Amino acid sequence: MHQDGDTRINIAIDGPAGAGKSTVARKVAEQLGYVYIDTGAMYRAVTLRARNAGITADQPAKLAELVRSLKIELEPGDQGQSVFVDGVDVTSQIRSREVTMQVSHIAANETVRDVLGQLQRSLAARKGVVMDGRDIGSHVLPDAELKVFLTASVKERAMRRHKEIADSQKITLEQLETEIAQRDKLDEQREISPLICASDAVVLDSTGMAIDEVIQAIVKLSRTKLAEAK
Repeated sequence: MHQDGDTRINIAIDGPAGAGKSTVARKVAEQLGYVYIDTGAMYRAVTLRARNAGITADQPAKLAELVRSLKIELEPGDQGQSVFVDGVDVTSQIRSREVTMQVSHIAANETVRDVLGQLQRSLAARKGVVMDGRDIGSHVLPDAELKVFLTASVKERAMRRHKEIADSQKITLEQLETEIAQRDKLDEQREISPLICASDAVVLDSTGMAIDEVIQAIVKLSRTKLAEAK
């Protein structure tokens, strides 16, 4: 059940790789009857198409041309969100290790961030969205009524990722820890919209917390904000 537009808020959930943002954001949206927008999936979709076209992060002009030409759509489904690029379902392809390894590099491109940022803002214009990413509260939706910075230790994030990855993709926990730490560094150090905690965000360290506890904490925060907004 959607509430009236004037009593809905936008919720921004930011944080580093592997913090569980998308799972949490999707469940929070479900509980509130809001729309979940997975911005990471958008960056992954661009990364996938760039890989397929043989375009790398150090070809900014080609990358800019590519992102401007793509039609990216998010469709809610039973298994979370389906992602379409130019009408083709790429939901499973964008989760490959190859895309995961490249996405921070592609996401550092200014035009990619501009184009996707505009799309994300237009999706949030009607209120009642939960959006997760690296720079939602600081850059994409600076006016979001609730901003959460969701984090966890590198070790914990690596352990969570390790559980998600199928056995076929043989990778050690240590390797994952190294990769997550590298992604943190890339995300924090990039010039365009780096990963930072917005000054008005609520920091939620989920190390040692069950996923349901995290979800309930954010739902509770959002109900408080809703009450304030009325």
